[in-house]
Amino acid sequence: MAIKKRLVSPRQKMINLMYIVLMAMLALNISTEVLNGFSIVEESLNRTTDNSSKENESMYTDFASLMKKNPEKVEAWFAKAKAVKQMSDSLYNFAQELKVAIVRKADGKNGNVYNIENKDNLEAAGEVMLSPIGGKGGKLFNAINSYRNRIVGMVADPQQKKIIDSNLSTKVPRQSRLLGKNWQEYMFENMPVAASITLLSKLQSDVRYAEGEVLHTLVSNIDMKDIRVNKLSAFVIPDKTTLYPGERFSANIVMAAVDTTQQPQIYVNGQRIATRNGQYSFIAGGVGEHTFDGYILMQNRNGDVLKRNFLQKYSVIPAPNSATVAADMMNVLYAGYHNPMSVSVPGVPANAVSISMTGGSMISKGNGHFIAVPSTVGKDVTIHVTARDKGQARSLPPFIFHVRKLPDPIAYVALGTTRFKGGAMPKASLMGAHGINAAIDDGLLDIQFKVVSFETVFFDNMGNAIPIASLGSNFSDRQRDTFRSLSRNRRFYITHVKAVGPDGITRILNGALEIIVR
Repeated sequence: MAIKKRLVSPRQKMINLMYIVLMAMLALNISTEVLNGFSIVEESLNRTTDNSSKENESMYTDFASLMKKNPEKVEAWFAKAKAVKQMSDSLYNFAQELKVAIVRKADGKNGNVYNIENKDNLEAAGEVMLSPIGGKGGKLFNAINSYRNRIVGMVADPQQKKIIDSNLSTKVPRQSRLLGKNWQEYMFENMPVAASITLLSKLQSDVRYAEGEVLHTLVSNIDMKDIRVNKLSAFVIPDKTTLYPGERFSANIVMAAVDTTQQPQIYVNGQRIATRNGQYSFIAGGVGEHTFDGYILMQNRNGDVLKRNFLQKYSVIPAPNSATVAADMMNVLYAGYHNPMSVSVPGVPANAVSISMTGGSMISKGNGHFIAVPSTVGKDVTIHVTARDKGQARSLPPFIFHVRKLPDPIAYVALGTTRFKGGAMPKASLMGAHGINAAIDDGLLDIQFKVVSFETVFFDNMGNAIPIASLGSNFSDRQRDTFRSLSRNRRFYITHVKAVGPDGITRILNGALEIIVR
């Protein structure tokens, strides 16, 4: 017997239709996490652009100063530098105007580029850039091409030419879904406001980078580095500044980057001294604080005489009756961290010196070396030294150290013995890396932290941010699969790095580590 199909009521048909519409809206909705990812990248790009702008402005200032001193030599290169600044500012400012226009189209006339409300708006960028009447996309396309062609012709390094040409490329990828689209449609059609602003910020960053490369080329042509010796200062480098009565004081008096083809004239306390290689010595006098001063005369390459003054202090102390307590790596102590200390008393053997500390623990490592472990951030610790001299124990004046929290580390990718902290990385090196490390590495401290987790933020061809979580401190399989698919000059960011220091404090590091695949 045939089964009779039940009729669907009009009400049920309406419910089904509304469900379909709802599913479609959910499919088109852009997640808050993705939009926040654009904000992170936007902030990182703005910091990079600001740093490049400051460096470029410094070089323009040097150009202007050199122009006043030697216009005949510098004039041609100065004119080129001014032209580079004019066309770089023009494209940079045009991109900024477009950012403002897009945000105001989305948020109203009071829209703020640095505080976007409707980040997920898919219409604003298209209206500003692709409108048949007044659309700015074509103008931006032509401006980028013109700027790229002019700027590449001014760069001498072939490798830098390729990088700039790639950064400022307006070619549309060959993909079936992009057939028939021009560059501006590929970049801005149905693009969220957050993504559009980030793309324009990347353009501004690329402009400042290209501008800087041209300036470096112009600098090399006029030997600016040789002229910068005007900024050198005189220095006195003593063997030591604390002496005993009758002990000889010995020091080097030098000018930084001194020309080895000529000897400077050195005057101390108004009298010229006969010296070779800046060596100067005298017999120390009575106990107390002393100083000596003078100046150095030297000619630069233009024949001008440079004069640099110096002043040096030194101390003469009485017979040994005091202790020296010093942190090996710093002037303060860090809470919860094993701070290396050195303790010595002049005239007393190291094994006859003992030390104790209030506000923490002290561990002896032998031969005058100790480990100090303060317990509380912000609470000073006092170190007491006792010396056993000729059978008698002497308590010396106490030493007070301030206690601070360990500063935040810097995230990096370990490539052999190299710590990669951002920039271009060969793809083979990326695939060979295990994950992310973090350390305080400022020239004084080298303290490793344990990375607990991090995220990588990738961008698809539509500019959508794709955050992927790590596997602890290592790259996850999904992250590695994404690395394999990255083409040359594609970039991604490592963010939300969570690390634990030797003090046991967990912290989330600020900023993002940018990696450009080469």
